[in-house]
Amino acid sequence: MLILTAHSVNDWSSGRSVLEFRTFGRRGAGSVTGRAAGPGKSGAILDIFTRHVAEKGYDGTSFSDVASELGISQGLIVHHYGTKARLLEALHISYMRRRVDEAERIVSAFATPPEQLAGLLHAAMLYQVHDRNRTVAFQREVARLAQEAEDSEGRKLRRHYIGILRGVIDAGVASGDFHPVDTSIRSLLVFGAAQWAWTWFEPEGRSSAEQVGAELVDLTLGSLLVNRTSLPRLRDPEGQLVATVIGIISSAPEASQAALGE
Repeated sequence: MLILTAHSVNDWSSGRSVLEFRTFGRRGAGSVTGRAAGPGKSGAILDIFTRHVAEKGYDGTSFSDVASELGISQGLIVHHYGTKARLLEALHISYMRRRVDEAERIVSAFATPPEQLAGLLHAAMLYQVHDRNRTVAFQREVARLAQEAEDSEGRKLRRHYIGILRGVIDAGVASGDFHPVDTSIRSLLVFGAAQWAWTWFEPEGRSSAEQVGAELVDLTLGSLLVNRTSLPRLRDPEGQLVATVIGIISSAPEASQAALGE
């Protein structure tokens, strides 16, 4: 077993060891920021790299630092991922696969477009505590990731995610729940609104992720809803809708660590 700066625990469902990284959070569920549930060393490498990118950015992260923390050679990282750029690509794919999976599950969990959109909006802020390392790493490098080839898997996954948002807004307009709007622009605005949260949201700040999510729901759905009587329930940071979303994003299976694994 590798000696790491993180906690090594047993995953009894799979019979293998995994790595768990903790940061100080508002609640226990929000404090777990990274978990190497990928295949062996490949998953551990990706998780350590992700945390370093979250803390220092892509340019400030090196194979040397990752290898040193894991107690492995840089050559082993090259064996699994080839280049630093491919490791970032794996981070991108891993992150967006999970977000797409959760978005689909959130949409399936609720019956109406207003509930579905509220769920997606709450999730966008909850990721700041429930999957913080991956979320911060993705968000701080989003401009770099946008330079990937148009047909890359990461770009396709991002379009899929935005397509889910657009589909929910389209459905709300069609059902009469939402005012007619340019759904393409609205979906991009929703996606973009969450991308800068890493620069100002503080897990230990005066407002929780649930409370900030409530403000995002109020801002977005407040302008979309034809009848606003349901808005207090949809935005409620302590309501059943948020509890359902937390259950989904806390229990979702770990995304594949990309085809570059062991």
